[in-house]
Amino acid sequence: MARSIQSLERAAAVLRLLAGGERRLGLTDIASAIGLAKGTTHGLLRTLAKEGLVEQDPASGRYQLGAELLRLGSGYLDTHELRARALVWTDDLARATRESAYLGVPHGRGVLLLHHVFRPDDSRQVPEVGALHPLHSTALGKALAAWDPAVRAEASRGALEAFTELTVVDPARFGADLDRVRARGWASDVGETWDGVASIAAPVVDRGRAAVGAVGITGAVERVLADGEPRPWLVAAVRDCARSVSRELGAGRF
Repeated sequence: MARSIQSLERAAAVLRLLAGGERRLGLTDIASAIGLAKGTTHGLLRTLAKEGLVEQDPASGRYQLGAELLRLGSGYLDTHELRARALVWTDDLARATRESAYLGVPHGRGVLLLHHVFRPDDSRQVPEVGALHPLHSTALGKALAAWDPAVRAEASRGALEAFTELTVVDPARFGADLDRVRARGWASDVGETWDGVASIAAPVVDRGRAAVGAVGITGAVERVLADGEPRPWLVAAVRDCARSVSRELGAGRF
């Protein structure tokens, strides 16, 4: 087995730490979190800052991710075929449903968001491209897990974290939920990750009928649901979008 380069592993640990949790962290916080001496950590941060991968706030001295990461991430997105094929269809989905639309792919125990289309109104919204959402409590994650045995196994591994009172944390119930998702062809979540928020998603498949991603919408419960269930016309819009992207990838009609 090839030996890893310790300094790169440590730098990656710093970047992952800054990517989650608080937006800015001090030197002591970072050193403690990754288990390194402050001097070693400071050297890593200084090098990362020189390359534009982290930035230090002049007023507080705290560190955050740097703008160079955005450029690197954009390069990855630009070469991702699924995202390129889905751009027009997810834009249309947001416009038709008047809700935020998302495209996600499995990544570890989460769903990596490759594309996010804002809800078409004047409300203040934050771009979520690059964010990692849970597999077990989101419609996108459940759509992926229901179609891909490997993703299902990853989602079911270990304890299921409760984000709200409605999060499904019982493994048997979670498995039954995925079976229902597979049978009906789409997934939903109602307040399972964020209170008052509901989502609908459907899988995107390739020419071999393997799930390669999922598309979906997210909005306030009162807009997405009617009589406690996802509005049928919203479900139809999401499924039509997923089918359209799948056909772009060579899948037959389904």
